[in-house]
Amino acid sequence: MELKEQLTGVPGMLRPFKAYLREAGLNEGDQVVYYGCPGTCTPFIELLGFAIRDLPLEQVYVPYADEAAAKAIRPVKGVGMQVSDDAVSVDPKVIILMGGLSMPGVPVEKEAVQAAVAAHPGAKVVGICFMQMFEKMGWLDTFDFDLIIDAAIDPVKVWQ
Repeated sequence: MELKEQLTGVPGMLRPFKAYLREAGLNEGDQVVYYGCPGTCTPFIELLGFAIRDLPLEQVYVPYADEAAAKAIRPVKGVGMQVSDDAVSVDPKVIILMGGLSMPGVPVEKEAVQAAVAAHPGAKVVGICFMQMFEKMGWLDTFDFDLIIDAAIDPVKVWQ
């Protein structure tokens, strides 16, 4: 895998994500399934979901790698995309692995994520992380990513 381009800011993360999905040969109703950590990954998943809200795809959130707990991601008028209480079955055409899954101390093992990915042969695998987390944790050698978006939150400035 080689570096395709280097962008900045939130649009730098969202635009290539949407472009990739637009060009992925997906059909109406195909599932994009995000696997991530509750709380920390969820806001980013909802942001990504908002970026592709006009694509005719079904969006699903899976906490960690627990597909039995999968929830639909739905638009909420005046708010954006939100994880709902609606349980859904998982049949991804695109799997989105969020970098929070690879962080130390997260209560999911890499092997559980590997098993979830392996359960859906033929699904494309996209990785979205911050601060080289997949690289630092050895996930680049573990997963056959079709696309990786690695964003930076640096520097963080605080005024008071």
